[in-house]
Amino acid sequence: MIGGPLGRHALVGRARFWTPLRVVLLIAVALLALGWLAKSPCLQQYRTDDGALALDWRESRQYVAMCYSDTVPLYDIENLDDPAAFPYRDPWFENEGEPDETVRYMEYPVLTGLYQWGAARVADIWLGLAERIGWLPTALPVIVYFTVSAVGLALAWIATVWAVHALRPSRPWDAALVALSPLVAVHIFTNFDALAVVCATTGLLALARNRPLLAGLLLGIGGGFKFYPLLILGPVLLVGLRRWRGGEPLGPTVRTISAALVGVVAVNAPVALAYPVGWWEFFRLNQTRPADPDSLYFVLSYFSGWAGFDGDLASGQPPAVLNAVSAVLFVLCCVAIAVLAWRAPRTPRLASLAFLVVSAFLLLNKVWSPQYSLWLVPLAVLALPRTRLLLAWMAVDALVWVPRMYYYLTPAQMGLPPDWFLGTVLLRDAAVVALCGLVVRSILRPGTDPVRMIGLDDPDWPASWGMIGRWSPARESTPRSAVSSAGPPRDPS
Repeated sequence: MIGGPLGRHALVGRARFWTPLRVVLLIAVALLALGWLAKSPCLQQYRTDDGALALDWRESRQYVAMCYSDTVPLYDIENLDDPAAFPYRDPWFENEGEPDETVRYMEYPVLTGLYQWGAARVADIWLGLAERIGWLPTALPVIVYFTVSAVGLALAWIATVWAVHALRPSRPWDAALVALSPLVAVHIFTNFDALAVVCATTGLLALARNRPLLAGLLLGIGGGFKFYPLLILGPVLLVGLRRWRGGEPLGPTVRTISAALVGVVAVNAPVALAYPVGWWEFFRLNQTRPADPDSLYFVLSYFSGWAGFDGDLASGQPPAVLNAVSAVLFVLCCVAIAVLAWRAPRTPRLASLAFLVVSAFLLLNKVWSPQYSLWLVPLAVLALPRTRLLLAWMAVDALVWVPRMYYYLTPAQMGLPPDWFLGTVLLRDAAVVALCGLVVRSILRPGTDPVRMIGLDDPDWPASWGMIGRWSPARESTPRSAVSSAGPPRDPS
């Protein structure tokens, strides 16, 4: 049976070719191929009446076939099809010619926007070569753009799987849960979140290998793709302070956080200074965006008939009260997690705290886009490597996509009523809350932690930062009896 820690007499690295890492990477490639096939119905072409090729999204194919991807419509909407246009500099117009016409810019963080622009330009180069050479495969520009973008996202996820494997050398099959996740098959090409995930995961790997500056830079760069890698800085600070209380140096923690701040400023500053209005578009849109259908606030409003914190809003009016409530609730959760980290009988593992913080952000945020669940996959595997539990959660989370797609169809198109979709959202949220409960339990009772049960302390924290990897009663403020069930300490060598 595949999975679990290595046995006493296990021999690692003796296989001629099929090592655990290669098997896991092969699984990852297979799931990525499945993810491509899932989106392929939305990449079909047809001939219009005048003989021109067009993308076949007729009769709401993107919802009926459940193949929708933001990548496809953004190609036209964000002016990526125009080689002369540059994100954040050149605007586009929403509802052009209508009374509510709005000037819009690239709506993504800087590096995600530049990734889209770069993929579009690579697609232009490919199409130019295909026209000159004649034998290169080609298609509509938007399909070539999707393909180029997907290649980068696939490589990012493969690197994520590798990083999780490197973080758990004594549990090499844990990475298979990342590779085998149903969420990969459904959402790896729905948006661009794999880019942030690989930065966050490799940042954790750099930290574990005692490279705090690199770790911070990777987390900061990840913040240029999506906000969530920056959330991991909170757990880094909590673990660093807790170990500093036990006599460990705080300098590496400070260097990690400082490098992250430098990284995120470095990737944002050039665009923010050159095109401040375009750069601010991401933040403006997040302020004015209402509660997403995947959020708890929308579900509560639908099932209760409640009008929400802000009542009826005019088009473009920000839900100020909802924004404040969501932020306050998240801050309160972070305070609770900080208290948990400070009062736990043993210093919590970094991955455990990171999973709790990111989960709280998703659960309490007004937007939980389906692909955001990819953020949790590596963190969940690192925090709670229990195969059946994680696969059950990931399957439920992936299944939310089915009623979500049919939620956008009309009754005449055999669409589903909102109850089906919002009910599965509640199931997903309940599953994530249950996982959080198990992680909290492993923090309060270290003997139940699957990683610590095999003798590890915190493999995501470098042992060379002053004997951090070894537990010692002199370094903790709790008696030995509180942690004796957690197994033998890790040898820092």
